[in-house]
Amino acid sequence: MKKLILLILIGTQQLIAQSYKKIHSDAIVVDTHNDILMKAADVGIIFDQDLTGITHTDLARLKKGGLDFQMFSVYCDGDVQNSYAYANREMDSLDAVVARNPSKMVKVANTKALLKAVKQHKIAAMFGVEGGHMIENDLNKLNALYNRGARYLTLTHNISPNWVTSAADESSQGGELNSEGKKGLTDFGEQIVKRMNELGMMIDVSHSGDQTFWDVINLSTKPVIASHSSVYSLVPHPRNLKDGQIKAIAKNGGVVHVNFNAGFIDPDFDKKESAFFEKHAIEYDSLQKSGMHGFYAMDYIYTKYSAEKNAIRPPLDLLIQHIEYIINLVGIDYVGLGSDFDGIIVTPQQLDDVTTYPLITKALIERGYTEKDINKILGQNFLRVLKTNEINHIKK
Repeated sequence: MKKLILLILIGTQQLIAQSYKKIHSDAIVVDTHNDILMKAADVGIIFDQDLTGITHTDLARLKKGGLDFQMFSVYCDGDVQNSYAYANREMDSLDAVVARNPSKMVKVANTKALLKAVKQHKIAAMFGVEGGHMIENDLNKLNALYNRGARYLTLTHNISPNWVTSAADESSQGGELNSEGKKGLTDFGEQIVKRMNELGMMIDVSHSGDQTFWDVINLSTKPVIASHSSVYSLVPHPRNLKDGQIKAIAKNGGVVHVNFNAGFIDPDFDKKESAFFEKHAIEYDSLQKSGMHGFYAMDYIYTKYSAEKNAIRPPLDLLIQHIEYIINLVGIDYVGLGSDFDGIIVTPQQLDDVTTYPLITKALIERGYTEKDINKILGQNFLRVLKTNEINHIKK
């Protein structure tokens, strides 16, 4: 009898393994936020080379992970001078990769071209500009970024431009207000939202402060996205979305794309990370004093002490809990994936890099989700929002 039960269990596991691989392969898999272009610009990463063990992402590993469509983040810090030029430099790096690999990747402008690329077994690529500071208070530069392939703008990163306020500023005492001396959008910020609606450029509310969020929801005539945010009720981080915000995005027809960042999905991670850096404070401080950017200094320390890093990584199940929370709150049609790979350092266990997306599919199958449900989470929900934003847009 024990042998029979064991055989049944083994057979069930084999069936799940076959099933998740096929479902994942058949689905259109979308990730709305990947920061490899930041590393291309900052440290000269060339991501059509093998970067295993160096980054989360390279072209071959994107394909291995079954990814069909990637929104590549265009990002620099909010205090960088000539940020518009920096954005174009990052865009140049992707264009060069596409030009060198026409049989593997294609930059697409709309849903029709995206689906064509998927049929041709190529990775479809678009830009998402992470931070309104990169338009340098110029609507013409917003238009130009759209014309280069940007299909969303994250209105603000942590450092707010003068026409909008970020979650970082709105949640901290003494945080910056906008140029009109208040939180949220200024009149110029409202012009930007309206222009994005006209263009068919998605508004990304990740990093937005609460007032900014509600200003956008009340103004936008098109569905919005959160390209890389998780659930505040599970982890009360300013970058996560509260229940009312998630409900508003669903009512608006938008999608919340869950972030893989350990600090956004594990309520205990901040304490564990603080203890880690307290232990290595002298070395970390020395790296920063030498001129190394804080993000790369953290990455260096985490890589050097990888066993300690692995010990504090949250289980994959915590990420799935954020996905399920959104589903239980507003339904299956309003959740997707926004990994933040290469913009984060500590990821959930098992999700080591972009090759591991199929493990999310496997976890969803184990929780009883149907293939139709999984297809929505992996990409169909996003495709709906992208297409809806394209309708009746002004061509420029």
